[in-house]
Amino acid sequence: MADSLRIGLIDVDNTDFPNLVLMKLSAWYKSQGHSVDLLKPADVLGGINLFTPYDKLIGACVFTDNMPIVLALREQGAEIAGCGTDDKRTLRDEIEHIYPDYSLYGIENTAYGFLSRGCPRGCPFCIVAGKEGKQSRKVADLSEWWSGQKEIKLCDPNLLACPEHMDLLAQLADSKAKVDVNQGFDARLLTPQVIEAMNKVKFSVIHFAWDNPKDKIVQDKLLMFSELSNLGKDNYRKKKVYCLTNYWSTFEQDLYRVYWLRDNGYDPYVMIYDKPHASQQLRHLQRWVNNKVIFRASERFEEYKATRRAKNG
Repeated sequence: MADSLRIGLIDVDNTDFPNLVLMKLSAWYKSQGHSVDLLKPADVLGGINLFTPYDKLIGACVFTDNMPIVLALREQGAEIAGCGTDDKRTLRDEIEHIYPDYSLYGIENTAYGFLSRGCPRGCPFCIVAGKEGKQSRKVADLSEWWSGQKEIKLCDPNLLACPEHMDLLAQLADSKAKVDVNQGFDARLLTPQVIEAMNKVKFSVIHFAWDNPKDKIVQDKLLMFSELSNLGKDNYRKKKVYCLTNYWSTFEQDLYRVYWLRDNGYDPYVMIYDKPHASQQLRHLQRWVNNKVIFRASERFEEYKATRRAKNG
């Protein structure tokens, strides 16, 4: 075996969500007999040149806003790639399909991963089709990255579009783990048979998306889901819906979706596409809707605005 190397893995985005690529790289390097440390960008850019104690500095970046950090890290000799950079290389198969090293982030009872990749929708605001292809396809069985953890964070962009979606839902159900599909299910693909299969999964929360206000089929399918799901009509805390704004909808259409979702047992979550150029009114809508204490305390958006004006004098 070659001499042991000291590898520094940099989480460029440094969010509360662990980087799956880094966990797979950690597992692979450790399997080769090397030592691995998880680093934040500040660990490298904080005035101390850490390249000397590390034989390799490797980073992953998801968000394009962090490209200036990527460039600064590269100046320190780090190798940085990811969908948020100009280097979008993918992992080799032997690394892509390795069991993640959850200990890199100190994770003990949660599993993170993909069962499918790609999405046929090709929405112009979404990078998935360009990054993973316009065909949803199975990429793994659950056992590849889950080994009995009590919670599963499923990152699939459109699992229901995958031809093997019924088998994958069955795998999730058989796990008996709490499942959070953080990227959301495509409500347009719901059928009574799919909902029956979903009812067997122990969901901690289900996310849908209603991005285009003109997609009436989303409303019809969400109504059907409430009727047939074992979550019921009133369990809004477990039925969340992303609402894209500031892209192809008017403010009136945004407000309509928020009211309709709440009135029909769903919990809306406002996503602003271009926040730097969003109106103040839209920012206030996001603040009202996404702060659930305030949202439940004010029946109408106008009440929230009146309360803000009163507090601000």
